[in-house]
Amino acid sequence: MAYLTRTVMWYGGVGLLAGDVARNIALPRKYVRLVFREIELMGVRSLPVALTAAVFTGMVFALQSAVNMARFGAETYVGPLVALAIFRELGPVLTAILVGGKVASGITAELGSMKVTEQIDALRALGVNYVKRLIVPRLLAAIVVFPLLTALADTLGVAGGMVIMYFERGADLFAYWNATTYWVVPKDFLTGIGKSVVFGALVTLVGCYNGLSTEGGTEGLGRATTATVVDVTMGVIVSDFFLTKFFLILFW
Repeated sequence: MAYLTRTVMWYGGVGLLAGDVARNIALPRKYVRLVFREIELMGVRSLPVALTAAVFTGMVFALQSAVNMARFGAETYVGPLVALAIFRELGPVLTAILVGGKVASGITAELGSMKVTEQIDALRALGVNYVKRLIVPRLLAAIVVFPLLTALADTLGVAGGMVIMYFERGADLFAYWNATTYWVVPKDFLTGIGKSVVFGALVTLVGCYNGLSTEGGTEGLGRATTATVVDVTMGVIVSDFFLTKFFLILFW
């Protein structure tokens, strides 16, 4: 019963924080620089992780698909299969989990340390809107960074699959590309980009909420940071199902 109560309170707290962010979404000009700083922190520093994972995911998926599709004489369709899997699911989900875990845990650690050292209370005492100052710039940066990282991950994932098919299976690159572009349409790509926008907002809200609700000093800060990684992973996976259903209804 206690676990259920804590779970309901956590979801309620994240929802209330999302409402506060929505009410404070318009930033004054002096805070715009914070958005660009967060874009650099979230995006540029996360590029190696996201792109390396995307390349090898595309390569592994193409290799496994080619071996199994060859049994049915359908190796021609490996290209579309790899592209659809990466565009719709693997690109946005893996990027959100890998980059999101890194970003959200960093947010939780930063805001949590401010909470336990009473810096958040100091901002309130000075009349500073801490939601507009600390949370909104991170959210706006995330909904810009995550789609861009996902688009790059999609590109490199598909390219990695193409390289593997050429060197490992001797596929004709022209035929591979033609089959892929014939079966894969823009809405497949846009579905993943749409998911990444939601994932970026979700990751940021979870990281901020866990940071702002940190209690128990440095020990509590460690627990909150660890919990953030788990919460982000579960949140991305669960929300992915509902987003998939939504986009299937919307586009198909």
